[in-house]
Amino acid sequence: MTTPEQFASVRYVVDDVQAAVDFYTTHLGFTLRSHPAPAFADVTRGPLRLLLSGPTSSGARVTPSGAGAGRNRIHLIVDDLDKEIDRLRDAGLTFRSDVVSGPGGRQILLTDPADNLIELFEPAH
Repeated sequence: MTTPEQFASVRYVVDDVQAAVDFYTTHLGFTLRSHPAPAFADVTRGPLRLLLSGPTSSGARVTPSGAGAGRNRIHLIVDDLDKEIDRLRDAGLTFRSDVVSGPGGRQILLTDPADNLIELFEPAH
């Protein structure tokens, strides 16, 4: 088991903690770490610990009013971007952007149920 100091943690404020847990564990390969419902849950994928803070959690209460989701995002590396896009579209998910290609690789933006951004990135070979 990874200890808390070995994780890089990111907090996402979400409207519905269970919907966020279902999204990340079903579609993006995260594992549920804890879920003191309904205010909070945390999920992990490798060294990333994603803190999912619902409206009644202390993490959400300190967010200034009107500060919706920003341009920050988590960055998940995938082996085959086209395959992931097809898999996620088949699951009924939609994307925020088209595929963008650059010298470092290709990427696309996806959103979670609370409109937080997730970048799926396939490095150039």
